[in-house]
Amino acid sequence: MTEDIQAEKDMLKWATAYAHKHGWSLNTDEKQLTTVIKGLVRNKSKFGHPYCPCRLRSGDEEKDMAIECPCIYHKDEVAMMGHCHCNLYFKE
Repeated sequence: MTEDIQAEKDMLKWATAYAHKHGWSLNTDEKQLTTVIKGLVRNKSKFGHPYCPCRLRSGDEEKDMAIECPCIYHKDEVAMMGHCHCNLYFKE
């Protein structure tokens, strides 16, 4: 259990730094943010990669690289919608 909490803290720290680097922020809805962070940690633990929890894996590791957070779609989504599909990253 403590291992999961530390992994979630580490993932949140990484996501925060990534958002800051791009001039974005993370979701301010704590419940939604926690859900996405837990999903990333779960996928990393289960599959070895932090796949976006809001996208379906194909099972083909090469294809699924496209949905490893940050996925290949996130920059366009933030630019067009103001946030990524997972509602993790938001324009400031």
